[in-house]
Amino acid sequence: MSGKPPGNSGRGEVRVRVKKTHGLKSSSRQWLARQLNDPYVHAAKAKGYRSRAAFKLVELDGKFHFLKKGARILDLGAAPGGWSQVAAAAGAVVVGADILAMEDLPGVTFFQADLTDPGTPALLKDALGGPADTVLSDMAAPTTGHRQTDHIRTTALVEIALEVAEDTLKPGGVFVAKVFQGGATGALLARIKRSFREVKHVKPPASRADSVELYLVASGFKALRSGSPQANAMVQGTIAIDERPEHKRRAAQQKAPPGKGQGSRKRYR
Repeated sequence: MSGKPPGNSGRGEVRVRVKKTHGLKSSSRQWLARQLNDPYVHAAKAKGYRSRAAFKLVELDGKFHFLKKGARILDLGAAPGGWSQVAAAAGAVVVGADILAMEDLPGVTFFQADLTDPGTPALLKDALGGPADTVLSDMAAPTTGHRQTDHIRTTALVEIALEVAEDTLKPGGVFVAKVFQGGATGALLARIKRSFREVKHVKPPASRADSVELYLVASGFKALRSGSPQANAMVQGTIAIDERPEHKRRAAQQKAPPGKGQGSRKRYR
């Protein structure tokens, strides 16, 4: 896949300083200096990406390999289009959606749509030509500076993206979403673990060191038959989830007497 991330050793680079000028706030100078000295910003411009965030997806795919030729990819919160560009360059069938407008991209079908609209998932699946192989979400609410508030607002967007993913993914599909420091927690994490076989949190190198963002990568979507006892149990939240690390779960099972503890808890990863 094209779009190799830039090196970040910093050797031989000359940092650009922004002089104090009238009318430019200190925070604005800091932002401008960061942009001018960011190798990912320069690389994004050189490769024609609409945002430096494109490299985050390049790095995530380099680790998890979910962007494949012919795969159906749904990009939620697609604007301005960096992630859609990377997916399209990999030869995937890409459908993007955002409540904001986005300029056309070659190889990308885009809908300006509200993801909370009940009819949106069906619209997106129809545009894909079938269930999605991967659902991407780089959505994040505008930051307020209050970490707990920002985490709550971004978590709400993850929940919206997860609902769309559960409606559109094929069995075995992948869900990738931006979360904040601490990752998906509590009831949301339990729900994701019920729906996917493996869940990991990752911070790609292109994510700035001072950023609190992480990315959740959930693979092995469990598409259950609607109305089945297991599906109903998942919806009602009655299946117990063992949150212990895998090695501790195995050790506990080996120590447990035969016939005890084996059927009381359904194991999900």
